[in-house]
This record gives sequence, structure tokens and C-alpha cells, in this order.
Amino acid sequence: MNVFLSCYCRIFQMVLKLALPVLPYRNPRILPKVTDIPAVLQEQGKRKPLIVTDQGIRSLGLTEGLEQVLRKNGLPFELYDRVVANPTTDNVEEALEIYGREKCDCLIAFGGGSPMDCAKGVGARIARPGKQLNDLKGILKVLRRIPLLIAIPTTAGTGSETTLACVIVDGKTRHKYAINDFPLIPSYAVLDETVTKTLPPAVTATTGMDALTHAIEAYIGKGGSRETRRDALEAIRLVFENLEEAYKAATPTARKNMLVAAHVAGRAFTRAYVGYVHALAHALGGRYDTPHGLANAVLLPLVLREYGPSIHKRLQEIALFCGLTDPSTTREEAAERVIRRIEALNETFRIPKCLTMIQEVDIPLLADYAYKEANPLYPVPVLWDRRKLQEMYRKAAGPGIGQAAA
Repeated sequence: MNVFLSCYCRIFQMVLKLALPVLPYRNPRILPKVTDIPAVLQEQGKRKPLIVTDQGIRSLGLTEGLEQVLRKNGLPFELYDRVVANPTTDNVEEALEIYGREKCDCLIAFGGGSPMDCAKGVGARIARPGKQLNDLKGILKVLRRIPLLIAIPTTAGTGSETTLACVIVDGKTRHKYAINDFPLIPSYAVLDETVTKTLPPAVTATTGMDALTHAIEAYIGKGGSRETRRDALEAIRLVFENLEEAYKAATPTARKNMLVAAHVAGRAFTRAYVGYVHALAHALGGRYDTPHGLANAVLLPLVLREYGPSIHKRLQEIALFCGLTDPSTTREEAAERVIRRIEALNETFRIPKCLTMIQEVDIPLLADYAYKEANPLYPVPVLWDRRKLQEMYRKAAGPGIGQAAA
């Protein structure tokens, strides 16, 4: 990246960092169980929620407990269950139509990051009825209060129940973009481990690696604060100590700890932001519908190694906090141990080393999307230009990279 663009990015990031203490961030109120929701709705004077979820979650019967508790308390509801893995503008418009037609007055997002992003998109459209979602992409474009939003994560990964981000795929262009604004932070987050008990192990693994990526990128970046770094370290420790158990045995303690890890990581990155791992992964999700956690898991060790010595101090701090090393270990070796720990988790979870869906013909456009998402917003350790991002896509694709469009 040339010196002028580099200076612009760093000045932009510094201004955001200086503004961090006065920006209206808030943490959602935590509810330990789904059964606590009716009391909240009654307290807030809400009478008819729209539940936003996906067909996979519905087919597993995960929403039945929520539906039963609402009926038991005399609360009618509507349900939209057509959210896809990378939610689209079409999903948002379909859910919005139901919300208005059935006279709903609040939103319950039930699922992983996709239903939560869809519900946030619905909220943004309600707050800004004269705007399309594409008009709201970027930072601080919503600016108005959205309907009451309760988020129930069924995957311990995205942290969307505590973030101001809504990531949407344009239904026509397949471009994936983020809407970032403070009103999109849910009012309540339900961290109930019972709703994650039937989660397939592969989903447990990739969503857990998503949480780990959030925490590491929040910690190694140049943004954030002492508070975000503390949250990020705690989330990393919880993932390292609990994700394998959640994957192999799905014990209640491990599931609960992973929900906490994802939540705390979300709290960190919503203030400190993420980095090039996420920018690269989001473009893949938009182009190929690549599951976000899977893309992050593959990209994370590649990007960390490419950052090189610029992040060795931070990785050493992570290694010491998580007990992966001791103070006598060199900074370089401590950093390598963190990266090897990530790679070992990927191997345990049978996550591939390459993203073979990447096609050479798509790489310039993918890199352009990643570049525009990351720069100047993300306070990354090292600034990369489009050429470097193209190089990272080729590394992620592996030696057998395709030559034709997917």
C-alpha cells in the first residue's frame, strides 16, 4: 500500500480509537434461559414477536421450547424460517413483509449469525423505511431505534447477539457487505446452553473457530482498549479450554463456556474490530456461500503467519495467558505455539487446509471486496493492498486452484 493511503487508513483508525470511550456502545442484558423471555416481553409491553430463524434449526426442533413458552404465556407470534447460510436482502424483505402484515411489534432472532443478521436487517428497514439495505451499508447509517430485539444464539461462534454489525448478501449482485450502527445491538441476549445440545459437531467446530478468530483479531489489532483486550484474552482461553470438549462430548459445561466465549469475543470485536481474516472470509461467503466459520478457520493461521513479527508480541501475550508457554520462551516461538494450537484444532475438527472452491478468475473481484471492507476501517497490524489480498486468496486456495468461474 502506498504511503498516502497508509497514512489515511491509520489516521482514520486513530480517530475511531480516540472516539471509542464516548461512542454509545452498550452490552445487551443477559438472560440465562429461554423461559425468561415472556417476562421481558410483558415488561416491555410487547404482544407479538416475529421469530427469525432458519429451516435447519426448525427441523431440529430447537424452536419448540420457545414456541411452547410463548403459547403458555398467552403470547401470539409469527415465524420466518427461510434464512439462508449467508442471509440475503431477499430474506430481509420477506421477513419484513410478514412483520408488517401480521402487525408484529418486536423481533426474536433464534440461531447463529445468519438469523441474527437477518433480524437486524429487518430492524434497520423498519427504522429506515425509506431506505434499502444497500443505502445503509457502512458505518452509522441507521441512526434510529429499531424494534426490541432479543437474540438467542444456538451456535457459540458469531457473537452477533452483542455486536452492532449486520452482514448481508445482495440478492442480485452476490456482494456481501456490513451495516454497522449502535441501534443494531440487541437489547437482550439469551445464553441458554440447552438450545445448543443438538448442534452437529462440525457446526460446533466451525462456529467455535469463528469465535476464536473474533477474539484473536480484536486482540492483535491496533484498535480497542484495555477492556477489549481483556475480553479477547478471556474468550481465547475459553475456546482453547472448551471447544474440543464441546465438539467431542457436548457437555453442558463446555457448551455454556463456549456461549460465554462467543459472547465475550463479540463484545471485544464490536469495539476493537476485526481484520483481514474476516474481510477475506466475507468475500468468500458472498461469492461461494462458504460457511463463515469454515473460511475463518482456514484463513486464520495463514494470515497470522503472513503478519509475521508485527504480531509476535501480542501472540506471546496470548500464549502466556493461555498457558501455552512460559516467560523463558522466545517471542517468536511463543507466537508459533499459538498458531500451531490453531492448526491442531483445525486438524482435530477435520477442517481442510485449503479452500478449494476459490477460482483464479474470481480472485481480483474477491480481493477488491476484501480491500474495500477492511480499509480504512479495520485497524490491522499490517496494511495490505489488493495485490497482497490476491496473494492470500491464492495461498488459501492451495496448489490446485481452479481456472474457471464457479
